[in-house]
Amino acid sequence: MASKRLELIDTLSRLIEINSVNASYEGGPGEFELACWIEAFVRSRGLHCERQPVIPACDSHDERFNVIARLPGRRSDACFLLEAHMDTVSVEGMEIPPFAPTEQAGHLYGRGACDTKGGLAAMLCAFADFAESHPMPPVDVVMACVVDEEYSFQGVSRLCERLQATGVQGIGAIVAEPTELRIVTASKGVLRWKVVTHGVAAHSAKCHLGINAIYPMAQILRFFEEEQQRLTNGESHPLLGPASINVGCIHGGVQVNFVPDRCEIEIDRRLLPGEDPHEVWEGTGHRLRERLGNLSGIRLEIMPPYLVDAAWSVPHEESFVEQCRRAAQSSGLNASPLGVPFGSDASKLGRAGVPTIIFGPGSIDQAHSAVEFVAISQVEQAYQYYLQVMKRIAGDGTKG
Repeated sequence: MASKRLELIDTLSRLIEINSVNASYEGGPGEFELACWIEAFVRSRGLHCERQPVIPACDSHDERFNVIARLPGRRSDACFLLEAHMDTVSVEGMEIPPFAPTEQAGHLYGRGACDTKGGLAAMLCAFADFAESHPMPPVDVVMACVVDEEYSFQGVSRLCERLQATGVQGIGAIVAEPTELRIVTASKGVLRWKVVTHGVAAHSAKCHLGINAIYPMAQILRFFEEEQQRLTNGESHPLLGPASINVGCIHGGVQVNFVPDRCEIEIDRRLLPGEDPHEVWEGTGHRLRERLGNLSGIRLEIMPPYLVDAAWSVPHEESFVEQCRRAAQSSGLNASPLGVPFGSDASKLGRAGVPTIIFGPGSIDQAHSAVEFVAISQVEQAYQYYLQVMKRIAGDGTKG
């Protein structure tokens, strides 16, 4: 096991060394170099992999593609899926060297160590080792390393399109995210949109000639504050708690001696399973307009959502979830399912009809942080867990 620990540390270190900040963030090169490294890793273990194009190359970044490694099974119309994203968030504000992996006190530090290269390293090693000992499993076993999870989920969306186009039945999937080695079966969705007030610009020395767009925004902010209180006191999910709403950004005015003709806020609404995103947006807008009544001279604009991701949950009685829980118990881990407030690729796989759990090393509290790290012992345990689940789901077809 000491040699496996060293292999995992080396693999994770190599992943951290490669800058894969999402290309949608300033200065981010994208996943190209990391994807090429993963291709070489998979092929060095004698396994087949292919590129799934997602986002074409442009002036600011190279081609962005998913890396799909596949262990063929006796049935090609069904597959078990391991999935992890290759991109990270920005390194702005980090207090440690982001791409110089450092081991200290049983932790490995660097951007992506926790979210989610620790899980990616454990999955890659587990997938390769499983393939070596199970050359002909009953169904295909697929390792999907995807792009763009940290911005707009284009990688997993393309993966789901592929599954549906080929008619392959996903019998189960594990998505690597930092869950502290807990099985996650539910996550909140997210809905984001903007609300804008439009007034009339004027010089501040003659402000009576203008209509200030910032003043009515104070009423709108109070409305959203009360909406949050209403949600806190409302329906609560057993794993996720209540829904929530937050005003995260406000922009208004050009300079101090102008009467501002525009003010804008951005809304982040966290959804519960069963909530329809469009109905939530429409209902919130209706209540806001009712509350405000007629705003003299002010035009209120409630813009369509620019990000929509419905909440996700998988029934605990689902056979795949039961298998995952048994694997946790046999590994000495806590098998009680959890819910999480953050989004991930799991919701898209779930909507594509694939029973899915989220599981991985590290804590979400360290993800995206100024000092990002993951416990090496958790990476080791995640490796063992992924291997254990694969053996349970697709484990006959061993050598000899």
